[in-house]
Amino acid sequence: MPALAEQLATLRAEKDAARDPAYTAIMNRATEELAATDILDGVPGVGDRAPLFSRPNLSGETVRLRSLLRKGPVVASFFRGRW
Repeated sequence: MPALAEQLATLRAEKDAARDPAYTAIMNRATEELAATDILDGVPGVGDRAPLFSRPNLSGETVRLRSLLRKGPVVASFFRGRW
């Protein structure tokens, strides 16, 4: 089975090939412009310690990182919206 990075590269290439090249150029330019700013300076990277936070889960219950860490290591995954 290919590594995740290989799978993602293949998927990206497939999507790029199916998309109008003008749209791909716009997306690439916007990504480059964002990368040239300091917008990502405060974003934690993979392996960085997360700030202690509280957020609602999908059931509306508050989940606190501190409480989860008492049980052991935590992997946090964030997604936007409910699709």
